[in-house]
Amino acid sequence: MSNGKNPFGGGGGKMPDLGALMKQAQKLQADVQKAQDELATLTCEASAGGGMVTAVVNGQYELMSLKIDPAVVDPNDIGMLQDLVIAAINQAATKMRELTKERMSSLMGGMAVPGMPGLF
Repeated sequence: MSNGKNPFGGGGGKMPDLGALMKQAQKLQADVQKAQDELATLTCEASAGGGMVTAVVNGQYELMSLKIDPAVVDPNDIGMLQDLVIAAINQAATKMRELTKERMSSLMGGMAVPGMPGLF
């Protein structure tokens, strides 16, 4: 129908400029890709046991390095060492998730993606 009204409702307003919307979407997509590329080059470090075990995780949540102070290596208490390693890696990954969420949400202007809570 060509009655000059917006077929999407809202009264007799103008049709949205689809070209401008597409340009905005393309810019946002490019900005997101750029942010993801930048995040991929970053690392986050965390330690456990007062610095006895230190883990470094990259932007893809891959363990890049793990340092273990020889003083924590006790053959009679391997369980403690395993716990410290897990704690350090998890803390580094948590820091990277927080950094990623912060960067992406600032880029998205706090915009949530419907049906995808926690996406960023």
